[in-house]
Amino acid sequence: MPIIEINTLDHSGVEVFGTLTEAQLRNRLEPDKGIFIAESPKVIHVALDAGYEPLSLLCERRHITGDAAGIIERCGDIPVFTGERDLLASLTGYTLTRGVLCAMRRPRPRSLDDICRGACRVVVIDGVTDTTNIGAIFRSAAALGIDAVLLTPTSCDPLNRRAVRVSMGSVFLVPWTWIEDPVTPTLNALGFHTAAMALSDDSISLDDPVLKREPRLAIIMGTEGDGLTHDVITAADYVVRIPMLHGVDSLNVAAASAVAFWELRKK
Repeated sequence: MPIIEINTLDHSGVEVFGTLTEAQLRNRLEPDKGIFIAESPKVIHVALDAGYEPLSLLCERRHITGDAAGIIERCGDIPVFTGERDLLASLTGYTLTRGVLCAMRRPRPRSLDDICRGACRVVVIDGVTDTTNIGAIFRSAAALGIDAVLLTPTSCDPLNRRAVRVSMGSVFLVPWTWIEDPVTPTLNALGFHTAAMALSDDSISLDDPVLKREPRLAIIMGTEGDGLTHDVITAADYVVRIPMLHGVDSLNVAAASAVAFWELRKK
């Protein structure tokens, strides 16, 4: 594997780590050429274990024989760009978490039928744009038995660098895909009933036994501020609220998802 010392920010090959935007990395016009960035040794190992293809590494010099050594050994003949800590921070705009980044090939999008095959519990994320919340939802989904994650186009990309890091690599463990409509008829056709997490006059409690009896359930989570739209709420099979005390009316979407996933998990 070639170790390439860089002394300037315009070295050929390092633009994926600094000058390209998330949208450019994603490459919507040519998805087969899309790239994402995985940050920190632990997260990169999870991605490699899940079969993701590494393209290049950016590593602080001192980590080549330290935290990054195992990753370098696993990645085969790809370029490893290295330099001083301050230079790499100037390139990326932030201090590298434990000194290593990996540019990886974005996987092909999967179909809804494919990722829902055999699933009992899925979550639909509608319009959640905060990268930290997306990462936290994926981490809870992986830990608490959610079989797949479906996202509307107004939601944040799960392979955003920060979302990947916050999820601790859970975005590589739970199947996910994009859907146009959070209450798409396809879910019903696949045997799912939908549960919109929202406050309304006709909402039922999260611990209502009818929800646990559902063999296939899609839990719909809304935006951080406004929540789900009226159309989504009225189209869902159930409207569900989390019982709360002291006059608190709602939780952050990441916290609410963890509570909902635990309560509605398929035993």
